[in-house]
Amino acid sequence: MSDSPLDRDVVNNKHILVTGAGGYIGGRLVPMLLKTGYQVRCLARDPARLQGRFDNAEIVAGDLLDEKSLQTTFNDVNTAFYLVHSMSAVQRDFAESDRAAARIFARAAAAAGVRRIIYLGGLGAEKDRLSSHLRSRHEVGEILREAGIPVTEFRAAIIVGSGSVSFEMVRYLTERLPVMIAPRWVNTRCQPIAVADVLSYLITELTMERTESIIYEIGGADTLSYREMMLRYAAIRGLRRALIVVPFFTPRLSSAWVHLVTPISASYARPLIDGLRNEVIVHDKRATIDFPFSPIGYDEAVRRALDRYQGDGPQTTWFDARSAPMPIGTFSGSEEGMLVDRRELATNASQEHLFRVFTSLGGQRGWLYANYLWNVRGLLDRIIGGVGLRRGRRSSTTLRAGDALDFWRVEAYEPDLLLRLRAEMRLPGAAWLQFEALPAGEAGGSTFRQTAFFDPRGLFGYLYWYTLSPLHAVLFGTMAKRIAEEAERVS
Repeated sequence: MSDSPLDRDVVNNKHILVTGAGGYIGGRLVPMLLKTGYQVRCLARDPARLQGRFDNAEIVAGDLLDEKSLQTTFNDVNTAFYLVHSMSAVQRDFAESDRAAARIFARAAAAAGVRRIIYLGGLGAEKDRLSSHLRSRHEVGEILREAGIPVTEFRAAIIVGSGSVSFEMVRYLTERLPVMIAPRWVNTRCQPIAVADVLSYLITELTMERTESIIYEIGGADTLSYREMMLRYAAIRGLRRALIVVPFFTPRLSSAWVHLVTPISASYARPLIDGLRNEVIVHDKRATIDFPFSPIGYDEAVRRALDRYQGDGPQTTWFDARSAPMPIGTFSGSEEGMLVDRRELATNASQEHLFRVFTSLGGQRGWLYANYLWNVRGLLDRIIGGVGLRRGRRSSTTLRAGDALDFWRVEAYEPDLLLRLRAEMRLPGAAWLQFEALPAGEAGGSTFRQTAFFDPRGLFGYLYWYTLSPLHAVLFGTMAKRIAEEAERVS
């Protein structure tokens, strides 16, 4: 048996504590830890938000600002990940709250005998006049170290990955604006890093022996200005974009502009934009010496973020980003750069009967509602050189991954649970239609979830989606009801 620190922790069944498991990095880290073999405990102020999201993870209630609520949180914990930080600009006392939470966390961890804390902070040179949020991130690292536990602090700049709010801001601005009016901060240099590389650093750190604290500055292979990041993103997407820099854009005006043209609210955009005036690049190269891998460049990180098939690995695919239970009803909006139309219905039908109905759609049977509209869409697709509806389906009763289904392709097929179709018609973007049959709990029956995802390409993609939204509302809404009714009828 190997005697590495990683293997010893797994064999000893020691817990890894993760704070911020509902956040962007924590939500991707937890499945990786579980897959490795760790017992994972997730600390959440509202455990209901994480229930059902991570199989085999222990979810415990606790508030980082309430020391009493943490009394048993650290039992049998060797290593704790500290992945929480305030982002909203509307929190006037966010810095003091961050300091208080870090003090309470570090004190409770030390009292319980925790061996190490791993913290993800932000880049930025101490000599610079850092933004309030970057300065707060450095302060949190200092406070954690004061408890006497070895702390490994990773400092990163923009994290490139689907769902990262800083990357989504770049994505939305570039996709939606053929001509971008930008403030001077777009010429500030940055060293963006792929989310997969951040996760690799965090996971690999668990195999390292530590007896004292250390700070690692981590970044990708490229150092770019924000202007270059947006223009290179546009080039990867095949978009022609112009960027004009003007001197009068203040952070307040910039955040209001982001609020207007993207789904990111001004309260979240403001701290991001405040921090963009600071150059965030790696000066200390120790991470490249101590860790056995080389981070990828910006272009490859963007391509991976845009890869809707693989994402960042099975545990981080964008399809799973909203795997936690959601309220019954209708949702229309955006998630991780995708435009989404979701219908969720409670039904008396079993999962098996629901699955049987939605996997029978297409071909000769049609789509249960407004088949003439589906035929018109298929005809238009044929006229412009697409596949249309001629392909039908291989079998009227069975499906398998890879099957053609009218102008869709079966991308994912999980018996009695899920069917995901990827559109192969001509579109200004990429589209998926996903059906799920979910257990309804002790009440019996099941929950039917139908989701249409659209990844728009450029401004025309957005115009296409929003122009057809009224039709989609009727078409998808009625189709979902018909599927649930049909499943109940045959149950």
